[in-house]
Amino acid sequence: MNKDIASIRRDYQLASLDEASSAAHPMDQFGHWWEEAIQSNIDEVNAFTLSTIALNGAPAARVVLLKGFTPQGFVFFTNYDSDKGKEIAAHPIVAMNFFWKELERQVRITGTIKKVSTEESEQYFHTRPIGSQVGAWSSPQSQVIPSREYLEGLMNANVEKYKDGNVPLPPHWGGYIVHPTSIEFWQGRSSRLHDRLHYNLQENHSWTKVRLAP
Repeated sequence: MNKDIASIRRDYQLASLDEASSAAHPMDQFGHWWEEAIQSNIDEVNAFTLSTIALNGAPAARVVLLKGFTPQGFVFFTNYDSDKGKEIAAHPIVAMNFFWKELERQVRITGTIKKVSTEESEQYFHTRPIGSQVGAWSSPQSQVIPSREYLEGLMNANVEKYKDGNVPLPPHWGGYIVHPTSIEFWQGRSSRLHDRLHYNLQENHSWTKVRLAP
């Protein structure tokens, strides 16, 4: 074992989480924690790890950016032809993990996933910087490419193609919404006796809340 790595540790003491002070609905609780995360000026506060099931059955994970949430779920945008897009199409169940180390908090989410409407994707697409809009047309995401120069050539060609600034929504690009079926709120505590509150969606669409041992 690498002693330098094994000796890295931190005792969490910033806050606590209990049943009485937490919201009855997990999306309300997420909203409370989200506002506190925003107010804490966390860098890339909307970054989360998205885990999917690869086509060979293995887990696959990467960091993506949250672009919205409602009482119904969590929204992000990506290339539908990417590896994650293909994996979602084959297995429309995913996991999400937010880690806000500055607040000593994690939020773990499992849920079903589906595409948002084309209208919603188009509305968001046109709020992106023009370079990102053109980039969505230029990157054959997750495909093997011969070189960086090849990618830059595609970008340059599309910059010229859309030099009038009118970039249409690519048919292979858009949003997903994750409808949660379970959400766990993790608050770091001293001596690794962390607080973990786990919400589970029931068949009647109500939520139960239980405490898990750390």
